[in-house]
Amino acid sequence: MGTARRTSGRSGDGPRYALNSDDDDADFWGFALEAEGLFTPLPDEEGARRVHLTGCRPQGGLLRSVGHVGSRRALAGNAWFDLLDGDRVTMGSYFVSEVTVIDVKPSATGAGLVDLTMTLWCENAMAGAERAWDLIRTGHLNRTGMWHDLATEDRRAWLSVMLWSRRYRRRGIADAPAGQVFTLDGRRIVDEDSFYCAIGEAVNGPGGYFGWNLDALDDCLIGGWGARTPFTLHWDFSARASARLREPVPSGEREVALFDLLLEIFAERGVSVVLR
Repeated sequence: MGTARRTSGRSGDGPRYALNSDDDDADFWGFALEAEGLFTPLPDEEGARRVHLTGCRPQGGLLRSVGHVGSRRALAGNAWFDLLDGDRVTMGSYFVSEVTVIDVKPSATGAGLVDLTMTLWCENAMAGAERAWDLIRTGHLNRTGMWHDLATEDRRAWLSVMLWSRRYRRRGIADAPAGQVFTLDGRRIVDEDSFYCAIGEAVNGPGGYFGWNLDALDDCLIGGWGARTPFTLHWDFSARASARLREPVPSGEREVALFDLLLEIFAERGVSVVLR
C-alpha cells in the first residue's frame, strides 16, 4: 500500500479516509475526517449503503458531483475508499461503485469543509470490521488473542481486515525461511473461521493472516504469505480442535471432515503437523 495522494506531514487527528477515482489515478476525490455507514450490514436486497463523511474537502470528480445533488450528475462513479493511518498512509482500500452524492452541508469541523452523504455499493466492507481497522491505525494490534472474544459473525470481518491490511502491516518483512517450527494453539478453535484466525497468528503474529478459506490457505502454503514450506506445525490441543472441526467438506467426489482435510492440505504442501 502506498501513501494517499496529496499528503504532507503527520496529523494524528487528521483525515482517516480518502477517496480516489477508479477510472483515473490522477483524479483524487479528497480526504474525510470520519466516515459512518461503510461498515454497516448490507441494508437490503438492493445492496446500496448510505455513507456519511464528516469534515470532507471534495475534489475532482466528487466535487463536480456535489453541485448536482438530486440530478443524474450527482453520480461521481466508481472509486477506491482508502483507510489511512496517522501519517496518511493507506492501510487498506475497498472498491466502491456508483458513488452518488445525496446531501451536502457545511461542516462544524473546520472552515471550508463539508459533511457529505453519499450512497454507494461495496461488497467487501463487513459489519464489525471497523474495530480491527482502529486497532491497526492506533498501533494497538500488538498482542495475540485479540480475536478470542469476537462473536462468531465478527470473526469473518476480522479475517477480512487482516487480509486487506496485510501488505501495509508486513512492509519489508520477508517470509520465514523453510524449516521453521510454528505452534498452533487449538484451544480457541471452534469453527473454520477461528481456525484461520489461529493459524494466521501462529505464522505471522498478532493479527496475522494465513488464509480465510481452504483455497486461500492452500495459496498461502505456496509461499509469499509469511512462511515457506517445508515447515513443522505443532498443533497444541489438537484433539479439542478435531472434535469441533467435524463439518463435512466436499473434496473431489467425496466429503471429508474439515479437520482431516486440513491435515491433507498441510501434508500435500510439505507441512509436517505434530498433533499434541
